[in-house]
Amino acid sequence: MADAAPTHKSKPGPHSKPNREGQAAGSDPQAAAAPVDFIREIVRADLRRDPATPPVTRFPPEPNGYLHIGHAKSICLNFGVAEEHRNAGARCHLRFDDTNPTRESPEYVRSIQDDVRWLGFDWGEHLYFASDYFDTFFDCGEHLIGQGLAFVDSQSADQIRDSRGTLTRPGAPSPWRDRPAEESIDLFRRMRSGEFADGTHVLRARISMEHSNLNMRDPVLYRIVHASHHHTGDRWCVYPMYDFAHPLEDALEGITHSLCTLEFEDHRPLYDWVVEHCAPVIERVLGRPSRPRQIEFARLNLTSTVMSKRKLLALVEKGLVQGWDDPRMPTLSGLRRRGYPPEAIRRFCQAIGITKFPGTTEVGVLEHQVRDELNRHSRRHLGVVRPLKVVIGNWPEDRIDTLTPAHNPDDVTSVERALPFGRELWIDRDDFMLEPPKGFFRLSPGTEVRLRYSYVMRCDEVVTDAAGEPVELRCSVDHDTLGRNPEGRKVKGVIHWVAAASAVACEFRLYDRLFTVDDPDAAEGGYEAVINPRSLDICHGWIEPALAGVLEAETRVQLERAGFFVADRHDHAAERPVLNRIIGLRDSWARRQA
Repeated sequence: MADAAPTHKSKPGPHSKPNREGQAAGSDPQAAAAPVDFIREIVRADLRRDPATPPVTRFPPEPNGYLHIGHAKSICLNFGVAEEHRNAGARCHLRFDDTNPTRESPEYVRSIQDDVRWLGFDWGEHLYFASDYFDTFFDCGEHLIGQGLAFVDSQSADQIRDSRGTLTRPGAPSPWRDRPAEESIDLFRRMRSGEFADGTHVLRARISMEHSNLNMRDPVLYRIVHASHHHTGDRWCVYPMYDFAHPLEDALEGITHSLCTLEFEDHRPLYDWVVEHCAPVIERVLGRPSRPRQIEFARLNLTSTVMSKRKLLALVEKGLVQGWDDPRMPTLSGLRRRGYPPEAIRRFCQAIGITKFPGTTEVGVLEHQVRDELNRHSRRHLGVVRPLKVVIGNWPEDRIDTLTPAHNPDDVTSVERALPFGRELWIDRDDFMLEPPKGFFRLSPGTEVRLRYSYVMRCDEVVTDAAGEPVELRCSVDHDTLGRNPEGRKVKGVIHWVAAASAVACEFRLYDRLFTVDDPDAAEGGYEAVINPRSLDICHGWIEPALAGVLEAETRVQLERAGFFVADRHDHAAERPVLNRIIGLRDSWARRQA
């Protein structure tokens, strides 16, 4: 859903000051002012024209999979518009379009509710299911038959598809198109009672087989499906098609602005046709007329991922990821487990905007918002992901000093924490090289670095294994350099460390992008052929004790020089910390690609 232009690659600008009257539910004090776009202009104009009719929007997912980042745009738009006009009585509904029992489940219903709440929005008492309206839908079907606007067709699905025609050739009428209304109503009721097998009959609208819009060529409104429904059980064996149910749901709930993505633009004539011709039934149920208006906007397309529910389901079912909430997945539950703050996702949706122009947004725009949010709010600690042992020869074996750095050195109000320092340390293996290239300012034989918050340390000796790989460094520190550089002393490198005696063992899960290319859908061999084999690297390292003492599930922290991490929401335990890497301190992926 990239939105300002088909090749939107720019990073968002600085945030404006928050507008309290237009601030989204759950938004943080840094959130930008209420956005302006063509949909919001329409809503505001409608409200000025008719102040007595508050805007009513809805987020209507089908419970056939987990929500992904693309849905976040719709969530933020629908709930955001309602929140911006809450003083006028606006509201947003959460509604499940559960009209296909073979693909839906209570698991998806629960996950969708959890994701919407996590993103920062609340529907209050306005939770609905399409299946709650099945009786009314059926009444609308009978009404259309009685008005000569629908008929029961006994052709097969293949016959109906073949007779539909093309954009340049009109369709062929069904031989059952003139079936008497009484016969169609009888068959329709017998379909409901379960007399017929799946595919035997369907209910079709009678519109025109010569219409320029293929969606209007006598579309199917109802089909037979003998399957148990997650919400209604075995009460029904006929189910409405989405294009029939959706406008009726909007009308029954009093939706004023039905906000859809652009692929539904060609369906809008059918939407309006259903609302218009079923209006007598709707008005009888509500006691008043209800005429929702469908408005389309560009969906979110994001580089370096796929957002088809079918493809995401295939990744899960084939074991290519570890479930819907795998932190490499673009699902909201996956992004949550990865550690993405919901505030960053909301600001990302605001930054890309709402337009009618399809395009693709660089994933770096999302990562920029995540990095910005984490940088402002995360505590800072020391941790070593790939440990290499250091022994300081000129430090007494039994001496433990306690340093007191701040949790965030850039924040003058940040409190201090206790950081032990002793003879044996762990440093990161990446911070040492036996034969460093030019420009390597970290540790190597005979060189000096500064230990973060601590002393200048020199590497005096390297202990290697049989393969010649370093297993231990024997070093010395300059005791006159604690927190200071003596005059004339220049040390370019600064590395992080953890005292071995007090370090807490930790499992690190280093997540990277799931695909190796920007457009997995266009990859030769399909998206599965370009899965990144290094999208997950599990390491076992160490963290400082002050961090271990405050870690709880979903706690986000910055490990200095290593990146931003979150305690895994499922697997983390106090006695066995598990940290997921959320994102690096800078866009290393773009640098590697360049």
